[in-house]
Amino acid sequence: MDRLPLALIEFPADDADRALRFWGGVLSVDLAPRTPDQGSGWQSPTTGPALGVHTRGRGPGDSVSLPYFEVTDLEAALARVREFGGSVVHPGERWAVCRDSEGSPFALAATSPRHD
Repeated sequence: MDRLPLALIEFPADDADRALRFWGGVLSVDLAPRTPDQGSGWQSPTTGPALGVHTRGRGPGDSVSLPYFEVTDLEAALARVREFGGSVVHPGERWAVCRDSEGSPFALAATSPRHD
């Protein structure tokens, strides 16, 4: 592996406007409303790891910050999560929320197909 496949770091917010001001100001990054295929909330339009903010909810990825790691085969990656002692909290077709062997949450995101 020549790079860590970090795709997104997402933060839940009790006050979205306050969180957008905070992250935009601290990192000097613009956060735009997400497209429907990206989910709800706001995201930086960067080529590297994106920064995301969403309104805090009750779901498995809604209460703590989550790093999203890109994988080429989501189903195979979820099998490896289970094989190595982790758990899949919320499976999906394009992304999944998991916990590592120590209970820390993270997410996996299927690599977007290229449209060349």
